[in-house]
Parts: sequence; C-alpha cells; structure tokens
Amino acid sequence: MACLAAGTVPGMVRALVEFRLVEWGLAKVADNVLLICGELVTNAVQIARDREIRVRFTREAGAVVLAVWDPSDQMPVVSPVAELTLDDVVPDARALDDGYDDGTGGWGLPLVQALSSECGVRKTEPSGKWVWAAVAC
Repeated sequence: MACLAAGTVPGMVRALVEFRLVEWGLAKVADNVLLICGELVTNAVQIARDREIRVRFTREAGAVVLAVWDPSDQMPVVSPVAELTLDDVVPDARALDDGYDDGTGGWGLPLVQALSSECGVRKTEPSGKWVWAAVAC
C-alpha cells in the first residue's frame, strides 16, 4: 500500500470522483458532489491520522452516493451556523501561518447537509464509521 501525504488525498479522490461523474454523464452535479467529497475526505484524513480511510462512490436510481470510512469511533459534530455581517470580516495577519486555527472552522458538515439530498453516519464493527451523502441527479 502506498503512503500519501494527507494533503494530497482529498485532491486525488476529487479527481477520481470527477472522472466518474463525467463518465456517467452527470457533470451537472459535479460542483456539489466535489465540494462534499472534499469535506468528507478531509475530515476522514484529519481524524484517521496516518491510518487507512476508504471511499465508496456509487450511482443509484436518481442519486450518486459518496461514503467515506475512517477508523475512529468519534462521531461527526455539526457546528451551528452563525450568520456573519461585514463587520465580522477583518484581516488576520496569521491566517496563512501553518497550523493556525482562528476558530472559524466547522462549516464543512453544514455545507454537506445543504448540498445533499440525504446524508448520515453509520457505525461499523469493531470500530470506525461510514459518513455518507447522496446528491440527487
């Protein structure tokens, strides 16, 4: 099994998913599916920390389903969405520093919920979980 840098995995998976969508004639849903893909795979890579993750991408009647497995029993937590105003947007000189977290993360799962027709999580035995999202096509 090849070892890949964590940052390259989401991009590689998105490229494969995009290729499959075009092959299936479903390029019209690519933007939403690829954003969902990036969020789910990035979350799995972050939580798996050098352990295996798995990705399934299937076409079903009226939808495509992306599912990402990671070995952690930690369940995803959806952060509440707060409405921002222009006054909330201010420059941050540290924004591009490696490892800097300004505390504004956590928008991924609300985006997945907004863009998918259905989404959820299913625990697996003996450990881990599949996090999935369906996009109507």
